[in-house]
Amino acid sequence: MSSNTELREMSDEQLDATAKEAAQTLFRLRFQSQSERLNTPSEIRKNRRLIARIKTIQSERQKAASK
Repeated sequence: MSSNTELREMSDEQLDATAKEAAQTLFRLRFQSQSERLNTPSEIRKNRRLIARIKTIQSERQKAASK
């Protein structure tokens, strides 16, 4: 996935698109985990953490913009 430096270099629009893609992937993985066995269960954790990183960067940018 993306490292923190790669995420910080992205524009706001790119971050939004990446967050939406990760949320869709997370939904599919959760649905798949309930209906059948996942090949890589760690992908759920990776996507959750990616979404959290993106939200953290977005909130940092909003706080910096409001100052």
